[in-house]
Amino acid sequence: MTGDWQIVFGAVRKTKKHNSSVRSLRKCPQRQGICLKVRIVKPKKPNSAQRKIVKVRLTTKRNAMCRIIGQGHNLRDFSNVLVSGGRAPDLPGVRYRLIKGKLDFSRVERITRRYRRSKYGVPLRTYF
Repeated sequence: MTGDWQIVFGAVRKTKKHNSSVRSLRKCPQRQGICLKVRIVKPKKPNSAQRKIVKVRLTTKRNAMCRIIGQGHNLRDFSNVLVSGGRAPDLPGVRYRLIKGKLDFSRVERITRRYRRSKYGVPLRTYF
């Protein structure tokens, strides 16, 4: 009954406010940042691994926890990186990823990638 009363007597319906899950990027697809601390964390249950993450100071003056994708990296403190959205589901508070092959983040990996190359910044080579 309360819902009908609000409509009848001219109450204005409020639109829902939608929050972005990547607020630190400030509505941009990518942002540049500087690595403050490179560290290793363990994921939530039931997963078990050693995930590499970086604390990054973005150009928006905000700090963000970012996941290092792929196998092997060359990042150290004060490396310049390019940050994009995309969270790590088993790491609480990690909502961003780093883009390989841009700025100081090398795309060299320990293995030769033939599949999913674009995710990890590996150029097309002839394998046959």
